[in-house]
Amino acid sequence: MTRAQLLGPLAERRTDEVVVTTMGVTRPWGRISDSDLDFASADSAMGHAADLALGIALARPDRTVICLNGDGSMLMTLGTLATIIGSGARNYILFVVDNGVYEITGSQPIAASGLIDYAAMAESVGFERVFRFEEPRAYVESLDDILSAPGPTFVHVRVEPGSEGPIGRTDAEQARYLRSSLFDWSRTLKKALAGGH
Repeated sequence: MTRAQLLGPLAERRTDEVVVTTMGVTRPWGRISDSDLDFASADSAMGHAADLALGIALARPDRTVICLNGDGSMLMTLGTLATIIGSGARNYILFVVDNGVYEITGSQPIAASGLIDYAAMAESVGFERVFRFEEPRAYVESLDDILSAPGPTFVHVRVEPGSEGPIGRTDAEQARYLRSSLFDWSRTLKKALAGGH
C-alpha cells in the first residue's frame, strides 16, 4: 500500500477527530489536511507521539484522537501499548504505519523489520479492536468501522517506504502545522479543542 492509499481515505472520512502525526507521515498528512486539530509531533522525543496522543484522548474523552505513528517510533516505546489499555481510553485509535525504515533520518533499516508483529503485541496487552492491512481495498472497506466504534483501536498498516527528509519548522514547509513553532501550534490546537476553530 502507498502512503496516499492510507492517508487519502482517512482524510476524506475525518470529521472532528484530533490527528497526531509523526515522522514519515507528518508532511504527507499536512499536504492533504489543513485542520487546527492536526498536530505534528516530529520535533523531538522520537517515539512519544503515541504517548502525547493518549494524553489528549484522556484530557478530552469527548473527542476521538487518531495517532499516525511510525513502526520505528512504536518500537522505541512499546510500553505505551500497555499504558493505553491501562488508561481505559475508549476514544483512541493508534495506527502503526510500517515502512520498515527510519525515513526522515536517512531511511536506516529498522531492526527486525518484517519480523515484528505489532498487531499481535497490541492483542497481547488487551486491545480488542486490532486491524492488519497490506492492501488498500480491505483497509478502505474497514475504515468506517475503525473510525466509528469505541476503542481503543490498533491498526497496523504496511506501506511502501517514501523519501521524506528531515522536518523543519520554517516557511519552506508546505504543511501549515509545520510553518509554526511547536509551542505556537500547541496553542492553536488548544484553542481548537476549546471550540475556537
